[in-house]
Amino acid sequence: MIGLGTQDSLGQAEDFVEKYGTESFTMLWDGSYQSWQVLGVSGQPAAILFQSDGTPITGWYGAFPETDVLELSAAT
Repeated sequence: MIGLGTQDSLGQAEDFVEKYGTESFTMLWDGSYQSWQVLGVSGQPAAILFQSDGTPITGWYGAFPETDVLELSAAT
């Protein structure tokens, strides 16, 4: 899992990591929004599940169903 911050400043993204303790996954920051364009993201929160080769499986806006993520992850 990788977190991607874009809407805030780098300092705000760093504060988020410190406040919420995201040590269990890597957080990246992209102030340019280029990642959104490449990934087809138009708002947040958003989640995209990828195959190990980088091919997107599916995505969600808002809260995503943990059960679906686990089932899709197990199937790939």
